[in-house]
Amino acid sequence: MADLLERITVDPAITHGKPTVRGLRYPVEMLLDLLSSGMTQEEILADYPDLEHVDRLAVCAFAAQLTRVRRIESIGRRASETSDEIPRRRSTSLTLGLSLARRGT
Repeated sequence: MADLLERITVDPAITHGKPTVRGLRYPVEMLLDLLSSGMTQEEILADYPDLEHVDRLAVCAFAAQLTRVRRIESIGRRASETSDEIPRRRSTSLTLGLSLARRGT
């Protein structure tokens, strides 16, 4: 897997530092989006001839490496929340933070 991960590069001058395949302007996230949309490997390789079969494997290996964490915090809404509860919770936190800042706490 280490050999595959070497194909993923990060360069601030290319795609604003997002991980790309072999320094090409193909961000890992774009290729993952294509795969998750249902495009086959053959369709992706036909549309992007600079890519190789092993590049797709490298993208998947990179994604797998990113998921190896101890705990994942939810960034989406909880199943029990309705859509109008989310902004209220955020604005309450913001209001509380501003109140504490004014008091010098």
